[in-house]
Formats: sequence, structure tokens, C-alpha cells
Amino acid sequence: MTWRSKSAQASPDRCRGFTLIELIVVLAILGFALVLIVGYKPPWRRGLGLKAIAAELASGLRLARSEAIVDNRSVAFSLDVDRNRYRVGGGTERPLPANLRLELLTIAGENRARGIGDIRFQPDGSSTGGRISLADGPRRMAVGIDWLTGRISVADVK
Repeated sequence: MTWRSKSAQASPDRCRGFTLIELIVVLAILGFALVLIVGYKPPWRRGLGLKAIAAELASGLRLARSEAIVDNRSVAFSLDVDRNRYRVGGGTERPLPANLRLELLTIAGENRARGIGDIRFQPDGSSTGGRISLADGPRRMAVGIDWLTGRISVADVK
């Protein structure tokens, strides 16, 4: 003898599953959640972007210093503030974001042309020194290069 529930006895050929309306409602909720997630931009994103660019410039400066020490020759870190590009030694030019405002402070002998200047590292690790200021809206950061030791530092500017 087989026992069946009352609902199974009433309609034995009815299949269990989801209705089309239930599936549409679930897909609409998932689509709405996806729109919220993709469109969300945290408030600290702009600041993190500026920190990342400052860290990239500091990394390029450290690379130039390392090349100068290893190859026992002078290596220049070139910055073009008008075109927002930089170059380490004889390497390729690397672009920076177009909306970024840059300022370069270096000695007069390292200004090659209008808007283009170098920070030169010597084989002993020293440099010509200077400062690169970055601004993205109200947020400002500075990458400093010590002339005596060639030490590179990154700091917020208030």
C-alpha cells in the first residue's frame, strides 16, 4: 500500500517548480543589486588614486637611483609637467592621468625646456634633489628627493 499526500492525490500530474513571475522577480532584484554595486564609487577612491600615482613616481625615482648605483653612471628621472609624462633614464615615456596637475622643483641646471626637468641620480646614490607636487582637485601630495642621500619620500600636503 502506498501513501500519498492530499495535494498529490488531488493533482498527480502537476509538476513542482518556479513560475515565470517568480523567476522575473528574482532576476529584477539581482539586476537592481548589480546596478548598485557597479555604480558605487567609494568616497576615498580619488585620494587613493592620487596616492597610487605618487607611489608610482616614487617607484620610478627609486629605479633611477638603483640604476645609477648598479651601472656606476649618472641616471636622470625626466618629468614633463605639460604633457604629464615621465621617463626613467633611457626608458620609454610613461603617461600620467591628464587631469593631474604637476609641479617640479629642481635645480636650474636640470631644467631642459619649458615644462621639462630632470632629477639626476649619481653613482654614489646622491641626487640633484627636488620635489614633485601632485594635485587632483583639492587633494595634494608631494614626492620629495633628498639631494645628499637620494632618499625619496611621499607625503600629504595640507
